[in-house]
Amino acid sequence: MKGIILAGGTGSRLHPLTKVTNKHLLPVYDKPMIYYPLQTLIDAGITEIMIVSGKGHAGDFLELLGSGSEFGIRITYEIQDEAGGIAQALGLAERWARKEDVAVILGDNIFQDNVRKDVEAFEGGAKIFLKEVSDPHRFGVAEVDGDKVIGIEEKPKEPKSNYAVTGLYLYDGRVFDTIKTLAPSGRGELEITDVNNSYIRRGAMQFAMLEGFWSDAGTFDSLLRAGLLISSHNEK
Repeated sequence: MKGIILAGGTGSRLHPLTKVTNKHLLPVYDKPMIYYPLQTLIDAGITEIMIVSGKGHAGDFLELLGSGSEFGIRITYEIQDEAGGIAQALGLAERWARKEDVAVILGDNIFQDNVRKDVEAFEGGAKIFLKEVSDPHRFGVAEVDGDKVIGIEEKPKEPKSNYAVTGLYLYDGRVFDTIKTLAPSGRGELEITDVNNSYIRRGAMQFAMLEGFWSDAGTFDSLLRAGLLISSHNEK
């Protein structure tokens, strides 16, 4: 399985911090933000990783991470010329992925759990990772019935559950064909929720519940929360 870190976007919710650098290069406690999703993939046993970033600060990622040899992995870079959504950014990795299974992680998501077992046991279709939260309206929300995901709603005003869909996904090689069938959403982007719902309709979606802490870091409050979680975990 190959790994893909999606680190594009303008980071507008973190202005003025992101006027001079990419959001995913901001510090979270003692490391640049992108170190955390990178480590999640490495801990899962993935050694070939692509980073998809915007063109404004792509060179900064290269300067920071280089070829990946420092981490014992191989890093490839791809540029998303303009904001077109998470699914559009993922689609840029099609040629590189060569129809292999992929683990996709958002560059501003920080996980405590090790998902190596999920990666090793993956046998096609798709898998999402859920976390029970107190503010589900901020996220994509999964409706679950037993061991099945019935559907996912993006930032619903009246969530059907408290299970947030976190920014970590496992897909088989068919994901790139699925992306090609998508129509832009109301905000003009190709949405990862539409990708996931496509797998759900085909009966090819699995899920796992996360046990450890999880946080995005895309707002001032969540960036602070992520740093405090890391700090508290490091003290133990």
